[in-house]
Amino acid sequence: METNEEIEIKGNILMVIAPSDFRDEELFETKKIFEENGYATMVTSSATGIINGALGGSIEVEKDIMNIDLSQYNAVVFVGGKGVEKHKLYKDANYLGLAKVAHAFNKTIGAICLAPQILAGAGLLTSKRATVFQAGKEYLNSKGAIFVNKDVVVDRHFITGNGPNAIKEFAAAVMNNIKN
Repeated sequence: METNEEIEIKGNILMVIAPSDFRDEELFETKKIFEENGYATMVTSSATGIINGALGGSIEVEKDIMNIDLSQYNAVVFVGGKGVEKHKLYKDANYLGLAKVAHAFNKTIGAICLAPQILAGAGLLTSKRATVFQAGKEYLNSKGAIFVNKDVVVDRHFITGNGPNAIKEFAAAVMNNIKN
């Protein structure tokens, strides 16, 4: 017999992806961990409709980042993948603006793989400890971040992860930061 117990929603997490070539497991596995732990998730991008990941997965995005009400979310998580570089998201005014508004609202902000470059591009990692996928290290340093060679780095309400191998630790750090 199936029970229809309602899961208590602890909060809402906005997950932000590139308009193509996001890193599949960084979205899907992280999203699953959040949801299994009682967080509702919403995925957004600069494009709507079906968005394809770098490894063949896809997701339907209904709201673009220009139409997001950040007051509805406890955390904003930027997903990495080659789409970050392909679309130069660390120079995209919409992505930078979303990161800056999330910071202004003192939200927990996570970024994994190449996505910490978005936070650096928004000027949010200056003098902050952070990690990134190796290819983004030089960019973070050029924007004044203090690169730390670890899987996951937490500096106040900024959580950065260096890639798919860090998903579990990254997701746990984001959820822990929301609670604090």
